[in-house]
Amino acid sequence: MSTLHELAQRLMALDDRITSCMKCGLCQAVCPMFGASGMEADVARGKLALIDGLAHELLKSPEGVADKLGRCLLCGSCQASCPPGVKIMDIFMEAREIVYEFIGLHPVKKMIFRTLLAKPGLFNFAMRLGAPVQGLMFRKTDDVQGTVCAPMLSFMLGDRHIRPLAKKPLHAAHGVINEPRRAGGLKVAFFPGCLGDKMYTGMAEACLKVLRHHNVAVFMPANLACCGIPALSSGDVQGMAGQMKANVEALKDGDFDYILTPCGTCTATLHELWPKYANRLESTLRDKLREISAKAMDINAFLVDVLKVQPAEQAADNAVAVTYHDSCHLKKSLGLTKQPRSVVSANPAFRLTEMAEADRCCGCGGSFNLFHYNYSRQIGQRKRDNVVASGAKVVAAGCPACMMQLEDVLSHNNDVVKVRHTVEIYADSLK
Repeated sequence: MSTLHELAQRLMALDDRITSCMKCGLCQAVCPMFGASGMEADVARGKLALIDGLAHELLKSPEGVADKLGRCLLCGSCQASCPPGVKIMDIFMEAREIVYEFIGLHPVKKMIFRTLLAKPGLFNFAMRLGAPVQGLMFRKTDDVQGTVCAPMLSFMLGDRHIRPLAKKPLHAAHGVINEPRRAGGLKVAFFPGCLGDKMYTGMAEACLKVLRHHNVAVFMPANLACCGIPALSSGDVQGMAGQMKANVEALKDGDFDYILTPCGTCTATLHELWPKYANRLESTLRDKLREISAKAMDINAFLVDVLKVQPAEQAADNAVAVTYHDSCHLKKSLGLTKQPRSVVSANPAFRLTEMAEADRCCGCGGSFNLFHYNYSRQIGQRKRDNVVASGAKVVAAGCPACMMQLEDVLSHNNDVVKVRHTVEIYADSLK
């Protein structure tokens, strides 16, 4: 735990980073949380004002400060629209860390972030125990998504419609993958992410299929951990450091040109956030973490920019209409908009139809969805309305968390629009 002197120094450093905020209010127009609540305190401008007086507010009501900072999806819409370029996301995450250093992390979160997610073997074992008995807790919703609801767990999950755990997680289905390079060609490390490994295994299998079709050798070691973003966004940098360490240990001896993920959030975390927090690891691992981070790439970008996958010359006459949702981390953090659309359009059996507000946040926001589900549903409903208005039969996304949110809101509205990952759609076109 930081000393009061250290906290004071960090608070002063935050103050220096906030000064460039012009209070122009452009963040208000793009903030999905403000669109749902209508409260100035939920806009980036309001939160920056809170952080500007953080020392006083912490002493007055530390839990209140934590709640106000938690009412943010960390979607980055405000930062992308900020004229002076204030690094709002960095400031928010630093502020959350300071707050929880001061008040202490909840014991359940501490157990999840520092023990369960930082120890992949334990996490995998817990999920394997849960998969066979989930039928006792979950009830099928009979929608096109294949989601389930859990009335018995409504105290924790609310009225969510979610994908069940895979009967066999990806790591159990394949074990360690370490393929030899094909005639001196490319080799990639595949980082499926927690959802790709344990829930959306069909998506992860599609990624492996596509890579093998293009003669790309795959390395997938045992004991990959969470990327660390749930811990970091909850203010627990220590938990994130433990997860980074586990991943570096798993990947450090691999020979690969890129590390690919099918999750925009994971990619942004590996590529942008790992280097920022490298100094939280022991010195022997920092250089290796930075080396791995520099190789991190979204799988859509890899397919289009490296393998030169191109849209089909013409969609089939009976092509299925598909619309695309720009995941926040893919567009606003990584600047990827063309590549996922090109991957979808590479399958001539689908015709891309743009929806309104394609880049507006779907409302998931990771743990935001757990603690502010009503707002998450409200934000998601706007996205659902745009999906349905497009007339598409399928909505594609490049992030499993967005897919989970889209499935929830579409299922609750009894819509027949199916949610798929961009790479799944492309994989359908391959033999």
